[in-house]
This record gives sequence, structure tokens and C-alpha cells, in this order.
Amino acid sequence: QVQLVESGGGLVQPGGSLRLSCTASGFTFSRYSMYWVRQAPGKGLEWVSDINTGGGETNYNDSVKGRFTISRDNAKNTLNLQMNSLKPEDTALYYCARALTLTFSDYVLDYWGQGTRVAVSS
Repeated sequence: QVQLVESGGGLVQPGGSLRLSCTASGFTFSRYSMYWVRQAPGKGLEWVSDINTGGGETNYNDSVKGRFTISRDNAKNTLNLQMNSLKPEDTALYYCARALTLTFSDYVLDYWGQGTRVAVSS
């Protein structure tokens, strides 16, 4: 019954902002690092950002660093992605995913949401 549901996508003009949310259920949210991954039309999956269990450690793809901010609210079982200064190349289907740690250096994104679509166009 693990569920991840993304929301907040839509059409926005270049330079605009969107805030994506991912609501989690069916597992102990606070025990898992979480990821945002996107897929542009006709392209493969691209890692966007991730956050550790407590929210104090975050990482960003260079393509979004300085523009996007990942956060989480463990009390609300919610993962967020604040996207500012959006560019046309940010157009993609955005997924949130749960990270299952296998070893100190290995993990797998074992559960994914259905995705929310972001279109950046004038």
C-alpha cells in the first residue's frame, strides 16, 4: 500500500515558479531519503534532487542548482520541490521516488509516484 502522489505541475512561462508536492502514505516516511526525478519528452530519466531522512542534507543536479529547493515535512509525510526561474528545458514529467538503502553506497528507488507534468513555455 505504499503510495506516492505528486501534484502542483502545470504550464508556466519562462522565469516563472512552481511548487511541486509529493504526499506519501503506506510507510514510515521519515525513515527514507527521497528523490525528485524528471523525464523530458523523448528523453531518459534525469535525477533532479534528493534529500535525506531528516531534511538537513540535500543534493541538486547542476542543471537546477540555485533555482530549485527540495524540502520535506515528515510530520505531514510530504516532499516538496520549489522551482524558480524556470526554463524551457525544465519541461518534463516530474516524479518523486523513495530511496531504499541497500549498502552504505548503494540504493534503489523502489517506489515512484505517477508523476506531475511541468511545461515551461511562452
